[in-house]
Amino acid sequence: MASNTLRTGLVIAGGYADKVRRVLFAQLRDKIKAGELSNQEVARAAGELNRLLYEIIVNRLRLDKGDVVRIVVEYDVEDGNIVFKLDTLTIEAWRRVPEEEIRPYVAFVVEHRADLIEAQLNVGLRRLGETDTGDIVFEAVLDEKPVGVLLVTPLNGKVVVRGALSEPAPVKIPKTVLDYEGDLEEALKDKIRELVERGQNVEKREADRIIYEIRSMIEAAALESEEPLEE
Repeated sequence: MASNTLRTGLVIAGGYADKVRRVLFAQLRDKIKAGELSNQEVARAAGELNRLLYEIIVNRLRLDKGDVVRIVVEYDVEDGNIVFKLDTLTIEAWRRVPEEEIRPYVAFVVEHRADLIEAQLNVGLRRLGETDTGDIVFEAVLDEKPVGVLLVTPLNGKVVVRGALSEPAPVKIPKTVLDYEGDLEEALKDKIRELVERGQNVEKREADRIIYEIRSMIEAAALESEEPLEE
């Protein structure tokens, strides 16, 4: 029989014990109603697990009540008893940053917001390669960090551009026709700011999906161009 899995989701460290108890009772509600488990057994098992978690979270990690944890552990129900599989116990933890440490950064960014936003629009480009249909893929970079891609289709003195950036704010760049003269890469570098400013704000997962799809075109083209091995 497959094991059950207790997942607390994200919960403040001061509230993990209540969350463990609530999740366990919720998961085993049907077995309690069917008489396969008693309320007392569920409460006992939750208490036992919480005592172990207290030792880890409070005594060993010394997390504050405002820190955040996520707890996962598998368990079986055997002959009216709950048996935790403690070798599957995982705990993720995030420490809360005190407000007094955050406040100076907030003040600095608010004071210099215009310059900071201006800097974030200074996106660079570097050519990654071509797809099997002749489109050109450029990687968008900010402070040398890859943050997105553009798929560029040259068309007799014009280009059709689409793509996405995942940082600093996720943006989708819909198909846009641009005029250009001279070197394509230099022309795009002059237009990238305009493309980002006119882009559509989207969720990061949407931007990541577009970036993945375009990068996959490059990878597919690279695989097709490889010479087959001689037999």
